[in-house]
Amino acid sequence: MNRSLFVLVSVVGSLLLAGCGGASAGDDCDEAGSFVCQENVLALECRTGTWREVPCRGPLGCRESDEAVRCDTSGNVAGDACSSSSEGRGLCRQDGKAVLECRQGVLVETATCATCEVDNSEVTCQP
Repeated sequence: MNRSLFVLVSVVGSLLLAGCGGASAGDDCDEAGSFVCQENVLALECRTGTWREVPCRGPLGCRESDEAVRCDTSGNVAGDACSSSSEGRGLCRQDGKAVLECRQGVLVETATCATCEVDNSEVTCQP
């Protein structure tokens, strides 16, 4: 490859990479409670002035539509981060044998069950 073509490709490549910026975990943010999809299985939430990762392990992943971000957390596990809007709320562990609750930004296993079901955001754990 001749030198001028190499320089041109390098410059264009650098500009393309610079244009791929955007929110990243740990970056500062201004709009508390706002979300963006980082990738198919990961959202970022603006929390306490910093972008924070929230996994979206459910089959629908992370998707943006009608100016809203949807994060399917149905496959998330204990220890995963959870959003501020999920504080105090629960979901069933993927195997249906435990309840996970969002506490201080982290999913914590709070009960084990024979069966766990969610109906209209209400979690029922049958012993």
